Amino acid sequence: MNIISWNVNGIRAIEKKGAFQELFNLSPDIICLQETKAHKEQLSDALTSPSGYESVFHSATSRKGDSGVAIYLKNNSECEEVKPHDTFLNGDLEGRLIILELNDFYLINCYFPNGGGEDHRLSYKLKFFDAFTALITDLQKKKPVIFCGDVNVAHTEIDIARPKENEKHVGFLPEERAKVDVFIADNFVDVHRALNPLLKDVYTWWDVKTRSRDRNIGWRIDYFFVSKEVMKKVTDFKTHGEFLGSDHCPVELVMK
Repeated sequence: MNIISWNVNGIRAIEKKGAFQELFNLSPDIICLQETKAHKEQLSDALTSPSGYESVFHSATSRKGDSGVAIYLKNNSECEEVKPHDTFLNGDLEGRLIILELNDFYLINCYFPNGGGEDHRLSYKLKFFDAFTALITDLQKKKPVIFCGDVNVAHTEIDIARPKENEKHVGFLPEERAKVDVFIADNFVDVHRALNPLLKDVYTWWDVKTRSRDRNIGWRIDYFFVSKEVMKKVTDFKTHGEFLGSDHCPVELVMK
């Protein structure tokens, strides 16, 4: 089984650039997209019903045009339940989570708040982390959990090109990084870092305004986390830096 996660920064934009079809050419079993920035009724049939896949969308209602997540599953996938899940936090419907229940594990596609801009957004982001941690802790009591997506935090200094310059910037604040520590303390494994403990210069997001991708001045903020017992089934992890069309690149989990 292979699962790909990608913050597309606008699903209609990557369709126009041809990147959507390039992604499906990899023939993954499951695709998780974040920041779709659209409602399903706004999309072409090619986006909602690609050949061989079924899709589930969860779009923002409180912040229209922002956020949004989607999951594509191959038609033969053994899926028990798929559901949007945003009401766990203050009743806000920002289109940030889809929970997929398969026979052996839960898969959560998540797009965490950025936390920048108005002061209350950082507070909201930290509350989102707490609520999300409670959710995955509860789910893990039933069966293993895999969650993927844009967490909007570079966890350690090796995950960001210029750590000293960004110590006081949202996305690398100590209080945000501590929230990721909680995931690891709660029996979850950052798959990329577990397989590549000392690997540097691998990033998943680059600032477009400064053309930082050309110089690989980036941040690793897109992840796959898995329950510890799932790690024995993991055979590979890929960061697809060759994929263009978004300010993020896809990441891929491969399992037995």
